[in-house]
Amino acid sequence: MSRIFTISFASVYPHYVTKVEKKGRTVAELHEVIEWLTGFDESELAAHIAAETTFEDFFAQATLNPKASLITGSICGYKVQDIENPLMQQIRYLDKLVDELAKGKAIEKVLRA
Repeated sequence: MSRIFTISFASVYPHYVTKVEKKGRTVAELHEVIEWLTGFDESELAAHIAAETTFEDFFAQATLNPKASLITGSICGYKVQDIENPLMQQIRYLDKLVDELAKGKAIEKVLRA
């Protein structure tokens, strides 16, 4: 099992915030991206952060967006569409969306509208 699976979402979340804010994006946009992927609204997201839910449990409780399979490209040297472990793929989907947001991509494009 990969170490990332047992890391709490709360421990990585501040890094997502820093990454997007450094590039002039907002926490609201970050939350919109997370909600699009996972189905978690503001209060559910806050509860996961407060409970220090592991990535494994975070994605186990998520309702993954049916369009998530449209997320393609490389993140950390791996093509997200080729990752075989479903949980690792979901984590990388989130990384990829945060990355696209930070790179200034239009929110409609990030959300595969």
